[in-house]
Amino acid sequence: MRDEATRARWFARLRSESGGAIMLLTVTAIALLLANSPLSQSYAEFWETPLVVALGEERLELSLHHWVNDGLMVLFFLLIGLEVRQELAVGSLRDRTRAIAPLVAGAAGVALPALLFLVIAGRDAPQAWGAVVGTDTAFLLGTLALVGPSMSNQLRMFLLTLTVVDDFLAVLIVGVVYSDDVRIWPLVIAAACLVLLWLLGRLREWRTAPYVLVVVVLWLATLLSGIHPSIAGMAAGLLIPSFAPDRQGVVRAKRLFVSYWQSPEASVARDAQRGLSRSIAVSERFSNALRTPVSLVIVPVFALANAGIDLRGDAIPEAIGSSVMWGIVVGLVVGKLVGIAGGTWLIVRFGWGRLPDGVGFGSVMGGAALSGIGFTMSLLIVGLAFDTAEERRPAVVGVLLAMVLAGLLGWLIFAVARRRFGETAADLPLTLTPAVHEHDHARGPADAPHTVVEYLDFECPFCAEATGMWRQVEERFGDRVRYVVRHLPMEDLHPAAWRSAIAAEAAGRQGRFWEMHDLLFANQSALGPRDLRRYAGQLGLDLEQFEADCEDDLLAGRVRLHAQSAHDSGARGTPTFFIDGVRHRGPHDARTLIAAIEAIGAQPRTIGS
Repeated sequence: MRDEATRARWFARLRSESGGAIMLLTVTAIALLLANSPLSQSYAEFWETPLVVALGEERLELSLHHWVNDGLMVLFFLLIGLEVRQELAVGSLRDRTRAIAPLVAGAAGVALPALLFLVIAGRDAPQAWGAVVGTDTAFLLGTLALVGPSMSNQLRMFLLTLTVVDDFLAVLIVGVVYSDDVRIWPLVIAAACLVLLWLLGRLREWRTAPYVLVVVVLWLATLLSGIHPSIAGMAAGLLIPSFAPDRQGVVRAKRLFVSYWQSPEASVARDAQRGLSRSIAVSERFSNALRTPVSLVIVPVFALANAGIDLRGDAIPEAIGSSVMWGIVVGLVVGKLVGIAGGTWLIVRFGWGRLPDGVGFGSVMGGAALSGIGFTMSLLIVGLAFDTAEERRPAVVGVLLAMVLAGLLGWLIFAVARRRFGETAADLPLTLTPAVHEHDHARGPADAPHTVVEYLDFECPFCAEATGMWRQVEERFGDRVRYVVRHLPMEDLHPAAWRSAIAAEAAGRQGRFWEMHDLLFANQSALGPRDLRRYAGQLGLDLEQFEADCEDDLLAGRVRLHAQSAHDSGARGTPTFFIDGVRHRGPHDARTLIAAIEAIGAQPRTIGS
């Protein structure tokens, strides 16, 4: 058991962003050692080994190097496309006011590096300008975890949005600029596959198998057409449907799971598994399945195949004297920093956008510096832009040098931001503000050792489920935990949330807040004015006083104060929980919350106490 726990901890560290960055650095170092050792010739010959896939008389023969770059890496680009689609559908790119700054910064972080490269190396190697446009997202986030603020989730989301734009443009450049002679019929088949993916999405096909089959055919057709298959991966990811889980699907999955719990048979288990799959978007399931193998297998194998260059002899002096190397270094290190930071500053300065809450401009500059780590995309484009290893050598040296310089520069900027500007964090607040007081609605004794606070929205389907967790928490801990609720009506999503919060407060004036609370969550599909009056009648409230209180500005002010306290405490959605005044991050099911309470010292009551 101890060995299994140790292996699980090591695997978790490896799967973390910092662990992935360290692993990638290690693999890159191994590739360089092999390329500069007595095994260098064997290393080079290994990647040129042909691998043939044949079906009857049809053959597809590629070297191992091309299988990695044109085959495995398509999954990397598919993952990028899936992430872009999710950001557009349910993420930060859905809100234009939040997305404008990273969108402009991402575009500037592509244009300025390319311009700087062409100024420095345009005469010698104009075809290599694409090597400075991309950012290695995995390396960026891993390095951020190592050198950035200890709490940097908001900065991380800003940089993720930025790299979505960056990667999207970079993949388009690869697919359009670095493609061979195009063949028409395979291209027609590829276009038909894209149409088929779109139709599958329109038909709400939830099973993954049809998408996998179409993506495989799309990849093969794109490869045979002469267009680099990276664009096929990106396009496929953009067309696979994404949506937020809805209550109906979650409830259906819950019923199927309960059926399996009551009758654990294979056929019932299959139905439950299908129900769970249908409640989650295909793109999210694909992303979840691909993220670990891409970060722990595909990208490291790509690094092993592409980062190994022979630096013996005059290689280093030749690279230092090469305009290509300096064009890449300046483009990535200076171009990314100035383009991203400058684009962000202009957007904020003229009021067209704003920085994420909790993120200072010093942290933005640190993240912009780390964006100069091009690595994966840069090495891929270097391989496409140059024909021989000798031609690629200065460019690869530039990519590796830029990676080191960008990491050091980012670390320095973050250190200065911490000391000079007090930017010790780049995240939303974690502390409940204000603390629980006598005017809050609470269940459980006021002197309980531990307090759980929930910000809720009466029309939020997941609040209705999460709020029920209190019963399980109470069963576990008894009077050792107090439960408090505050309002956070998400009016842009739930038009009845505000009046429902007012109705609950009006009922509270007659001592029936919790009864109204339970009624509203039990009838989320009927929260109109007449419904609220009917619920007040069911509770035996004085209806005239109830209606007068619903129009009272003092109650509206109280709900607004709750919403302001949510903002000041870092809550941006519902449900959001605080345990002993600290925002809970992660799943909010009863089992997770119970474990979080136990971790800070709550003792469960014994049976019969």
